[in-house]
Amino acid sequence: MRIALVHALKHSLVPIEASFARLWPEATLMNLLDDSLSADVARDGKLTSAMTDRFLSLGRYAASTGADAILFTCSAFGPCIEAVARDLAPKPVLKPNQAMIEQAVARGHRIGLLSTFPPTLQSMPAEFPGTVTLVPKLVEGAMAALDRGDRAEHDRLVVQASRDLRDCDLIALAQYSMAPAAELVAEASKLPVLTTPDSAVTKLKQLLNG
Repeated sequence: MRIALVHALKHSLVPIEASFARLWPEATLMNLLDDSLSADVARDGKLTSAMTDRFLSLGRYAASTGADAILFTCSAFGPCIEAVARDLAPKPVLKPNQAMIEQAVARGHRIGLLSTFPPTLQSMPAEFPGTVTLVPKLVEGAMAALDRGDRAEHDRLVVQASRDLRDCDLIALAQYSMAPAAELVAEASKLPVLTTPDSAVTKLKQLLNG
């Protein structure tokens, strides 16, 4: 099976490839990276029709290469990815956090949502059903630390922020780039921790392998 991975942040590549290597090593991966997507949505402060058009172009290109499914790893673009899914149906097109949200809702009622990218906390909460209570928290400074190559500082800030979510049933890490900190977050918060790449790979494997 060939899976097209579409990234808006370069930091997403290593975590998702690690999840595939661990959970579904037989899959063939293709990576598409356009890191101007994240810069432009941060600049504009909202998703525009032009941004949706860009996502449709990326989705159609990925489909044209023969991909059996497409996974977007950029969590701030839910409506744009939904447009791609409609355009390419019935080909499986997954939002980055779709599978994790399903797992989180099945496992808890009060869900802590940690994010390092402000636009994610504008778009992602609407993807959760009204049956759960969402406790969103932005990890200030973590993405900037990662951008300058300081993974240790990024993880320290994420762990520090997770301690404020101890009244939750579980913690969901919104960015793929946060996944390497999952064990540290679980240790600090004493809560179950879900990551977007592990959940997405598990769901894709089930969809395509039956």
